[in-house]
Amino acid sequence: MKNVALITGASSGIGKELAHIHASKKGDLVLVARREEELMSLKTELEKAYNVSVEVFVCDLMRPHSAKEVFEFIQSKNIQVEVLMNNAGLGGYGNFNERELSKELDMIQLNIVTLTELTHLILPQMVERKSGKILNTASTAGFMPGPLQSVYFATKAFVVSFSQGIAFELQDKGITVTALCPGPVKTGFESAAGMSGSGLFEKSASASSTAIKGYKAMEKGKLIVITDGSLKFAINFALPFAPRKMILKMIYKMQHIK
Repeated sequence: MKNVALITGASSGIGKELAHIHASKKGDLVLVARREEELMSLKTELEKAYNVSVEVFVCDLMRPHSAKEVFEFIQSKNIQVEVLMNNAGLGGYGNFNERELSKELDMIQLNIVTLTELTHLILPQMVERKSGKILNTASTAGFMPGPLQSVYFATKAFVVSFSQGIAFELQDKGITVTALCPGPVKTGFESAAGMSGSGLFEKSASASSTAIKGYKAMEKGKLIVITDGSLKFAINFALPFAPRKMILKMIYKMQHIK
């Protein structure tokens, strides 16, 4: 396999679109997600359309040490990963004290722990080759607090910070790290997170346009890409100067299900 991209959360949404983009550039793929039927369908589609090689690994990345299982799979296939796309993620809606703790811990496991572990396992390959690219799907949520999604926003803040930190550490090793920070995206996330009635997703971007912007930024080695223009302005020029309580109230109102 050549120019291999490993994509987590590849069965739908942004991950699926990233797979199409990479395959269209004649890159081979390792696709990881829970849904075997969707992964196998995507594998067939990509191989037929782009004449690339695609490996599939069905795995629940919310399980502790699932990242090690993914790594052992690529080792067994003698696959060198040139591009790592940590895209799998989970959200959840509601007041923190009213939500099941197990669901919050699953979110932390997937959004933070598995992402960190998989990155740590694959980086030595890249360092040895002195080449590689990492694209971490974060969110504009990572730049602000998020009442009604307090844990989700906090996990994305970790991804934004972690991505920047390791990017600096790796800058002289031929490896770039990019944090993809979209606003609301039409991926089915809102339904899975229990937010179908929230006004937050009324003007959401498509998974395709978000993936294209993220992939292009990764190719250029950009550190952060905020794909929503209005949110980019707010994050860079408005939020840093706004009173904290006002920001919290505004985000709460935006997310509240009517």
